[in-house]
Amino acid sequence: MTTTAAAAADIDDRTAKSAILRLAVAQALAGANSTVVMTTGGIVGSMLAPRADFATLPVTTFVIGTALATIPAGWIARHYGRRASFIAGSACGVLIGLIAALAIYLGSFALFCFGTFIGGAYQAVAHSFRFAATDVASPSLRPKAISWVMTGGVFSGVLGPQLVNITMDWATPYLFLASFIGQSVVALLCMGILSTIDIPRPAAAVARAAGRPLKEIALQPRFITAAACGMVAYALMNLVMTSAPLAMKMCGLPLSDANWGIQWHVLGMFAPSFFTGSLIARYGAPQVVTVGFVFTIIAAIAGLLGITVAHFWVGLIFLGVGWNFSFVGASAMVVETHRPEERNKVQSFNDFLVFGFMAIASFSSGQMLAHSGWALVNWVVFPPIVAALLLLIATGAFKRRERAA
Repeated sequence: MTTTAAAAADIDDRTAKSAILRLAVAQALAGANSTVVMTTGGIVGSMLAPRADFATLPVTTFVIGTALATIPAGWIARHYGRRASFIAGSACGVLIGLIAALAIYLGSFALFCFGTFIGGAYQAVAHSFRFAATDVASPSLRPKAISWVMTGGVFSGVLGPQLVNITMDWATPYLFLASFIGQSVVALLCMGILSTIDIPRPAAAVARAAGRPLKEIALQPRFITAAACGMVAYALMNLVMTSAPLAMKMCGLPLSDANWGIQWHVLGMFAPSFFTGSLIARYGAPQVVTVGFVFTIIAAIAGLLGITVAHFWVGLIFLGVGWNFSFVGASAMVVETHRPEERNKVQSFNDFLVFGFMAIASFSSGQMLAHSGWALVNWVVFPPIVAALLLLIATGAFKRRERAA
């Protein structure tokens, strides 16, 4: 690289870092939405649901909403820009809080599930923040850009559970009603931050290019491997996390312990982001994904060894760290499978696969917990991880450093 080109890249990356910082702040605020739903969804569901095995259905509808919103969010971003997609998603974040609070007041399980479904659209847009950061970053900065944006989750890991802890009894006897009102206020703040971010669209020549058909991209071994790792990482994390607060309640542990457990879990999910990008740049995404899967296995083992507060908390922390390594690594692999003109459709399709698979895991979580207990939830972790590792080996992911398509 010439001195002039190097200087230009430095200027571009310094500009990019400003957008990445704001995306990280938005990630912190938007992440509170997910944390509130994951912390309270199963408990509110158990209070409102007509059947015990439907307790985690509100979390499942949240994940289904996320999966179904990924394609429309990508379409909005492609045609009207990232900021339009961000604002639309934030509006859904405001709505979930208002609808869920009303549902708790009325005692309506169906309305609560509808509210969490709408909230899923907010989550879908929030997950695009990590890819939006790569739109403004140079190739060398992209793995770190993904990681840096996700550090915002460290703060959401404190904000969400503490919002629940502080406000859950404010509207007694309507448990968690005030928590969802507070979540709406946080979503409004996030909307304000996102309105200041302008992610440039691809150059006109790039934008006019249709790129390869999605089917051709999706059938690449590299994409299949990356998407599969992301699907396994997120589905297993959600499977165990969704059940954990309800399992703790079933074991007679206080709600405050469940809330603290989720807080430590979310911190585990996002705190490693301060260095995950550097690890990917140094050792490669497949290696980082593998380490993440090992941590997830440790989490399952902790869950199988006992049902004390310590067992739940240790398991949730390792589960969060495992998710960070495996999901950030898988996201970095996805970025290397498409060209600039293909980015929105490929990224949204990847997230559709991830959250579609996650929805199945979320609903299965409630069924497993109700009918077979906490132990089965943890045993189910092992087969998908083995399958994902075999796929990484079979496609030669460890033997090469991925290059852009």
